[in-house]
Amino acid sequence: MDKGRQFYPLEVTNGTRNDEEALEELRRKKKKKYITYGIAFVVFQTIVILIFSLTVMRVKGPKFRIRSYSITDLSTSDNTTAPSFSMRFDGQFRIKNTNFGRFKYGHGNVTFAYRGTPVSVVPITKGRARARSTKEIDVIIDMKSTSSELSKDIESGIIPLTSFSRLNGKVKLMMVMKKKKSAQMNCTMEVVIATSSIQNLRCK
Repeated sequence: MDKGRQFYPLEVTNGTRNDEEALEELRRKKKKKYITYGIAFVVFQTIVILIFSLTVMRVKGPKFRIRSYSITDLSTSDNTTAPSFSMRFDGQFRIKNTNFGRFKYGHGNVTFAYRGTPVSVVPITKGRARARSTKEIDVIIDMKSTSSELSKDIESGIIPLTSFSRLNGKVKLMMVMKKKKSAQMNCTMEVVIATSSIQNLRCK
């Protein structure tokens, strides 16, 4: 059978080499694609964590304000020796919690003052304001004052008042994290004697 014939191994053709180079190029492209996806994922995660930190995890002190009021009784006396006024009004305090966690606060007081002198103290019982919501507290406020300074204010028809308070508490995030915060009130207003009304109510 074909004695004397010599057999030689087949040489790799150019076609085979080209296939191997194409396969290697494909592998490089896949590897590059995976690296690109990995970098994009890391960048995306970083952005998500940054947004989360600047919004959800950022805790602010809730706002404590007077938002509605109605004077039900007002009387004044311009007695030259002891000018005075007494007043009752129905009001509503609001605690606005813009955080993503509930705000739990302890007992506190809202103090009303006439030219720096307290004329009424309203107790606030402990409670909580839910996440991103406003808690409303209805109150009836009685106040009275006797002061020599009232003579000019009664004559002008305007009695200036201020109110201030601080409710200390904690904001609870994600059921585990707690951060101490306080809700503060600092308001000014004017009582119009002729119409038994309040004007220019401003709170900071």
